[in-house]
Amino acid sequence: MTNQEKKQSEGPIRIDVGDVLQSRLGKRSARVPRWLIHRLERLICQDKLNEMLRVAYPRRGAEFCQAVIEHLGISVNVKGASNLPVNPRAIFVCNHPLGGLDGMALIHFIASHYGCQPRFVVNDLLMAVEPLREVFLPINKHGAQSRGSLAAIDEAMATDAPVLIFPAGLCSRRRDGRVADLEWRKMFVQKAREFGRDIVPLRFCGENSATFYRTARWRERLGIKFNIEMALLPSEIFKAEGKTFTISVGAPVACRDLSTDSRAETARIRRTVDSLSC
Repeated sequence: MTNQEKKQSEGPIRIDVGDVLQSRLGKRSARVPRWLIHRLERLICQDKLNEMLRVAYPRRGAEFCQAVIEHLGISVNVKGASNLPVNPRAIFVCNHPLGGLDGMALIHFIASHYGCQPRFVVNDLLMAVEPLREVFLPINKHGAQSRGSLAAIDEAMATDAPVLIFPAGLCSRRRDGRVADLEWRKMFVQKAREFGRDIVPLRFCGENSATFYRTARWRERLGIKFNIEMALLPSEIFKAEGKTFTISVGAPVACRDLSTDSRAETARIRRTVDSLSC
């Protein structure tokens, strides 16, 4: 029996806050009051998440993303599809407004268009989403990279598979009255030059709730470094039920036209993404 067959025979994964606390805290978890555990379960929408995982099982990768999108009744419109290159061997860069659902919509979109599974450079914490591990290329957003992670990214870049990247890493925040990405990292420009991949700019049009942005703003004002607002992202997924989102595709940037100034090219491509219409 293969590892995938074994996983499927075990049934869909389930999220259990109590079990997570016990595994992390050991005997100290007994000190956590039940009312607090119930509050955490409601905060992360544990029951809804488990139902979604059950419905999507045993699908994986892009098929898992499609099942989630259908379960939530979400529609995605595409503008500028004629800009998509015939050859999928490109780096697709996008803003990151939602913090989860946008990534799944992009995986489904690219897989549907090209008929092949993309690879996605993501925060290594997302490897906990087991049905998407075969798509994800994990990197550590808050520390040194392991040789294995860097080698896996280079290996994927050397293939013909499309590669997706959120250059900001973390999802957008509200700044000066508008929702915008945090600082973009320049890695995608460097990899485009190194592996001869064109860059396709994408804009995902959408926003999280006002509660998410208020929480982020107060966390920053209080000087708390831990991203408390990230705990709200599961509820943001379900607040998007029945909505329609738009993905705008910009003209590809040929790798041969990239200058050696990676920071300047990163800023230029980000401006292109920001200028795409919804």
